[in-house]
Amino acid sequence: MSGPGPWPRWRSVAQLVLAAACWGMGTVASKQAVAELPPLTLLSVQLMVSVAALAIVLRLRGEHPPGGREGTLLGRLGLLNPGLAYALSLVGLTTITASLSVLLWAVEPILILVLAALVLGDRIGPAMLGLSSAAVVGLLLVVFDPAAAGSPLGVVLTLAGVAACAVYTVSTRKWLLGADSTFGVVFAQQAHALLLSLALLVLVMISGNAVLPAQLTAIGAASAVASGLLYYALAYSFYLSALRVTRASIAAASFYLIPVFGMAGGWLIGERLETQQWIGAIVVVASVAAITVRARPR
Repeated sequence: MSGPGPWPRWRSVAQLVLAAACWGMGTVASKQAVAELPPLTLLSVQLMVSVAALAIVLRLRGEHPPGGREGTLLGRLGLLNPGLAYALSLVGLTTITASLSVLLWAVEPILILVLAALVLGDRIGPAMLGLSSAAVVGLLLVVFDPAAAGSPLGVVLTLAGVAACAVYTVSTRKWLLGADSTFGVVFAQQAHALLLSLALLVLVMISGNAVLPAQLTAIGAASAVASGLLYYALAYSFYLSALRVTRASIAAASFYLIPVFGMAGGWLIGERLETQQWIGAIVVVASVAAITVRARPR
């Protein structure tokens, strides 16, 4: 069976790169917002913004969320990611450093490789393993911090979030082709995630913890809205569009680019970068490019 032609293939590559860019830049925007909003409150606001934007897109395009048994399952995967995955990550982040969190999330593409081979039958050759290892080394150079530390509970919670994301990617790839509208799938998944985040927010309120910011500036509010559009509406739409025609094991390689784009975003707003970070970024980009070039269309 022949694969897609050169244009569809490279269009999916561009979509994966754009998804990584949105996730990376969305992280930079989230840094400003989370300085003023409690984490779970920020997650709910971001998902509200994303769901509203996706609803408008669906209305303009005349499309609908997926129906049927597989469509329902696709929508419920949003409870895993971004729902449970990001909730666990946010809670875990309260007891580990941000640099350790990034390093733990580097496990996600590797876990997706294993699950894609077991569940979807993706072939993982020595070249893929070697290039993925090189990307991990480059990622270490980008984000390594000798002061990275955290509690065992924080590590376990973060890794649980990583596992939820990996299961999400493989499961979505398995059922996605049965859905007509990519935007409809993203909308349904994030609507489920929003319901979960609101339920968690209610539990936080009942426990007596604050869910409203002590002070919210215009910059903080704008950052919350921008990060919601970038991190959820745009990033997931690009990613799922590419996942329709790309093997899960190949799509996962784009995740190595997220910290690189985050680093670039930080550099644009004045953060100082070390030489090793630039070298690491080059290694990551070269490794992901090689994985993409070697990949056979499916």
